[in-house]
Amino acid sequence: MNITSKFMRKGELTRAAILETALQSASRHGLEGLTIGLLAEQMNMSKSGVFAHFGSREDLQIAVLKLYHHLFEQEVFYPSMKEDRGLPRLRSMFSLWVKRVTQEIASGCIYISGATEYDDRQGPIRDELVGMVNAWQGALLRATMQAQEFKHLQADIDPAQIVYEMYGLILALHHDARFLKKSGSVNRAETGFERMIQSYAPYKSAA
Repeated sequence: MNITSKFMRKGELTRAAILETALQSASRHGLEGLTIGLLAEQMNMSKSGVFAHFGSREDLQIAVLKLYHHLFEQEVFYPSMKEDRGLPRLRSMFSLWVKRVTQEIASGCIYISGATEYDDRQGPIRDELVGMVNAWQGALLRATMQAQEFKHLQADIDPAQIVYEMYGLILALHHDARFLKKSGSVNRAETGFERMIQSYAPYKSAA
């Protein structure tokens, strides 16, 4: 237990433990598979005990999403922000994103599974999920535009197209590695990214 945890109140520690277990469950069974009853059983708690920390199942699901987003930022976004703006930062964002996806092969990516669960549902959970994905795509878009400003990429290309292609590579990686259990999926994703970057590299003037 770290120093911060020592000073947390018992209720905060319990809530954090519930959320961690809920995140593990949601990663494997989806957000819709997350129930108060199942979570209470996993935590050896009563349903009322879990409800004391989360007013409803929906509140619990949103809290799980926020925790997942926080961890994603800590592992992918913030480390990438330490890199130089432009292509170095964009490369880092993709590389760390790939690393996180490979770590989630056994459990699943909530951003990807959540998109399948809530693509035709309306409500606060979908809104929260869409907002988080849009925030990440916005970060990728800014990094791409900075790469154009620094002349690391062609100035006349559509930066949204690069973000789209990056997302496509990640989706293909998740599908092949998790669903098809294909080896070499990470290398294919990395090769695809490098080929894409090379295709959008600034034109070299003739000697």
